[in-house]
Amino acid sequence: MRVNLAIFVLGLLVVPAAAQAQDMRLDTFLQKAERLERRGALALFSSDLGLLKEEVQASARIYRQRIGADHDAGRAPHSCPPEEGSASLNSNDILEHFRSYPASRRQSVTVRTAFFDMMARRYPCD
Repeated sequence: MRVNLAIFVLGLLVVPAAAQAQDMRLDTFLQKAERLERRGALALFSSDLGLLKEEVQASARIYRQRIGADHDAGRAPHSCPPEEGSASLNSNDILEHFRSYPASRRQSVTVRTAFFDMMARRYPCD
């Protein structure tokens, strides 16, 4: 049984203030995600699930802060997402984008960078 990792995306754009960005390497994130997928329903009891969730949430928080700072400073935004809470991202979207990086690059790309890249691709400014 393959568990949907939507749990780590739950509340993706509503992030607790205590979440701290670790800026995990993409290869590490994907290795942990694949191990969780292999565990099926037992993944719900793994501390790695919370770790991955926190990593994505922290990246989302930093992303939103940057969008706000760009707006406040009158700079062109990095990307143009819909209003907070209305974005339709799920774990499959995130994992698909993260897995699109060649294995040879994953060691030098962080989750935060990959998240920002995904948002720019998904929500370009017209």
